[in-house]
Amino acid sequence: MDLSGRVAVVTGGTRGVGAGIARAFTRAGAKVVVCARRPPEVPVEGCEFAPVDLRDTAAVQDFFGGLERLDVLVNNAGGTPYRLLGETDAERHARVIELNLTAPLTASLAAREKLAAARGSIVMIGSVSGTRPSPGSAAYGAAKAGLENLARSMAVEWAPDIRVNTLVLGMVRTELSALHYGDEEGIAAVGATVPLGRLAEPREIGEAAVFLASDAAAYISGASLLVHGGGERPAFLDAATVNKEA
Repeated sequence: MDLSGRVAVVTGGTRGVGAGIARAFTRAGAKVVVCARRPPEVPVEGCEFAPVDLRDTAAVQDFFGGLERLDVLVNNAGGTPYRLLGETDAERHARVIELNLTAPLTASLAAREKLAAARGSIVMIGSVSGTRPSPGSAAYGAAKAGLENLARSMAVEWAPDIRVNTLVLGMVRTELSALHYGDEEGIAAVGATVPLGRLAEPREIGEAAVFLASDAAAYISGASLLVHGGGERPAFLDAATVNKEA
């Protein structure tokens, strides 16, 4: 999966999953530009940084318009705090949808011309939150569900010039894991619920993104690749009083 000579933009690529993706593209030989509102606290080695507010359409268009070439766009920027639906108003939930759904659409539209010229690809970073109930992050889950559907439609409308796929992520161990899962004991307990017995590492997400952007995936478009360690064990198996494992 050699990406030498190609240019990749990773939105929100300054830490966590985004930084893991950016590093993976760098290892594959690509020139990588990461963009976010603020520069990284720790520079992502081998990557350029560009300050861009992805919710500012004019700024996004200026950024992509200034690139000489673009082969890959990874729409990674996103996230949400834990917030039950009734704890705030619709406007605040709408901001979550704006960041996780509207911003990737804005970036993809701004990047389209250059991606088509390079016969490039888009990788959306989705979430299992978009495939199941997501209490405490309902707006985020709704946005991620929409993002996956958007990618499928985009893959049809923009073919054959641009391939579009989605990585559907499960739980990933990052600098912010403690905010979601607690201390090391909590992180280990949450990891034990995954069939593979642990949370994913950002590096592993990066390698999957590189695959989808590479020539090895040349006939893959409109697909959703689950990167979730096997998913979740069905709760009914543990609740049932029959067919218990020895």
